[in-house]
Amino acid sequence: MGVTVVCYHGVSPTWPAETTVTPDSLERQLEWFAKRGYRSSTLSEALGGPSGDERVLAITFDDAHRSVLEAEPLLTRHGFVATVYAPTSYVDSGELMGWEGYDIWLDTPHEGELAPMSWDELGGLRERGWEIGSHTHTHPKLTEVDDGRLAAELEESRARCVERLGIEAPTLAYPYGLHDRRVRQAAADAGYTVAVSLPQKPTAPLPLAWPRIGVFHDDTTRRLALRSWRYSRLAESGFASRALERALAMRRS
Repeated sequence: MGVTVVCYHGVSPTWPAETTVTPDSLERQLEWFAKRGYRSSTLSEALGGPSGDERVLAITFDDAHRSVLEAEPLLTRHGFVATVYAPTSYVDSGELMGWEGYDIWLDTPHEGELAPMSWDELGGLRERGWEIGSHTHTHPKLTEVDDGRLAAELEESRARCVERLGIEAPTLAYPYGLHDRRVRQAAADAGYTVAVSLPQKPTAPLPLAWPRIGVFHDDTTRRLALRSWRYSRLAESGFASRALERALAMRRS
């Protein structure tokens, strides 16, 4: 029945940021997927083989917020795993993730929510069946940087994952969901086989522009269910099947 990919960021009972969900909301959304028989998978595994008649759910978390560690038990309770996309320059740096959009929370009671996980914490998740992917090195808008920095952002992030976790990190999440033909080509040149985006509406999947359903602060379970249905209809299309076959061929080559 195809692959549904959802995107979360932070998980907090008090932080009102648009990109954050509360633990209660996350719990209800996970229950909805579980009751409908979705099989959980990391992104690489979800796109690593045919799903057949199964509903496959790939949960992703952008930015590697430390709050994801507190959300892990909720996923484990339902037998779910996830893929975490880490901006590698921030990991273990002691620096808060105060880039554009998050900078408004610096010097507020919520600035602690901007703390990323450590390499040890990311490694622990990997040992427990989660996947760690690349979210570039410093989280820029890739469509706005020059060719040299674009290549460096993509290559340095993969190099850090190899150095600190011993993994190749074959999947990438574009910061802010932004990409264009130049960015996708640079991602391919840097060795990524799959990259995920955050379109505002359902779009046909491509190996280096795989659409995710973004889940935000005010999203209800009903709204997520409706969006999942719309994306699943597209994922079951012949075009999506051919895109998935191309992604698999790239991974095997």
